[in-house]
Amino acid sequence: MSRSELAARDPEVDEGAVWPLVRRRARREPLAYVLGEWGFRSLTLRCDARALVPRPETEVVVERCLELLRGVERPRVLDVGTGTGAIALALAAEARADVVATDASADALALARENAQRARLDVELVHGDLRDGLPPGPFDVVVSNPPYVLPEEWAALPPEVREWEPRDALVDAGQTLAVAERGRDVLSRGGHLVLEVHEQRAAEVADALSRRGYLRVTINVDLAGRERVVDGEQP
Repeated sequence: MSRSELAARDPEVDEGAVWPLVRRRARREPLAYVLGEWGFRSLTLRCDARALVPRPETEVVVERCLELLRGVERPRVLDVGTGTGAIALALAAEARADVVATDASADALALARENAQRARLDVELVHGDLRDGLPPGPFDVVVSNPPYVLPEEWAALPPEVREWEPRDALVDAGQTLAVAERGRDVLSRGGHLVLEVHEQRAAEVADALSRRGYLRVTINVDLAGRERVVDGEQP
């Protein structure tokens, strides 16, 4: 709408506050970064360029974790590559889980800490690269939304992603398989690994889990019917 239409619609609007935000969005900055916060399940998370914007498909990851944790009293969960803390905080709130969350980015971990304080949820935050090892278990669930964009797919991503969100949190450098390998070391007997995956590579990830000894490997779809979540059980 035009400036005059905006003023007519809401005479109290502060144009000095509105138009800088409009210009940021016009430069294709993600709306979550422009607004500074974003909704994820029951949470409102602070969002900025330190971490990926939480997406609806990741809410499906949380749903799958809740299904697998049903009936487990005070479950212990490890969230690998926590970013904003979305998965970790949702499970702490909804499953009443004791959650450990890791990230290789100190900046992302600082953002997750801000969100934990904002939500008044107690999550243990650990700085570290998963390829160097995971915090000691046992955990009932190890969950991760690892980078899964292939380098050759980078140029085709929309500007909101390619030009603004952290590349290290997006581009696959073997993190999915690393979580699968390391997860076996820290899962409890009968515990589950839950991974968000590229919609075109779910079968590939499921096969990789089976070859690594996970049982009852399952592919789950997101709200758009895309194969997005893969999980397997520790023997």
